[in-house]
Amino acid sequence: MTLIIFIIFLACILSLVLFKVKSGRMAKWAKLFRIVTVVFSISVFTYWFIKKSAVAFVANSVGLQVVNKLPQTLDFYLINVKKTDKNTTLEPKHIGKIRPEYYRIEYLKMDQSDEYWIAGYLGKKNLVYFSQHSVPNKNIDQIVEVQNYINQSMKLSDAAKKQVDAYNYENTKLGIWITLDFLLLFLNLVLLLKKNKTK
Repeated sequence: MTLIIFIIFLACILSLVLFKVKSGRMAKWAKLFRIVTVVFSISVFTYWFIKKSAVAFVANSVGLQVVNKLPQTLDFYLINVKKTDKNTTLEPKHIGKIRPEYYRIEYLKMDQSDEYWIAGYLGKKNLVYFSQHSVPNKNIDQIVEVQNYINQSMKLSDAAKKQVDAYNYENTKLGIWITLDFLLLFLNLVLLLKKNKTK
């Protein structure tokens, strides 16, 4: 997705430059490129937002219910421990903020994994909960009730924190690129509509 967003960014900048081409043989091609850029960009972002907002059900997955029994709202992350051959990779995912006595449901793709971690943050950097969970039976859904401020492993929680920090950094970068794309897309759309109205 990052590559597509960068391509849209470049295409939107080029479209703004081509706005200056108003006569000659290149004018029609410039207008066509600008229209294609706007339509493609809107289509990509519409598809992406619908996909993001849809229920994250995964086929052949294990359902995970995280219940917050603590008196404070915590921000939870799920780290899926994937094992392939001799390599182990950690895949973090933001579950979201869970209020006391509320829960969130996620779906785990466990075809290359039999373990996951749960990390809970109070604020942005303060890790107050960490637990390690195995999945012996992938046909049974998981329920994790967070009842205490515990850290089951300092070593593993440090690794989880690094992955969560990197995950949040990438998401922040992606958010900046998307914001820039939206600004350029809006400007291109306004210029296209303005030109059409004057005609």
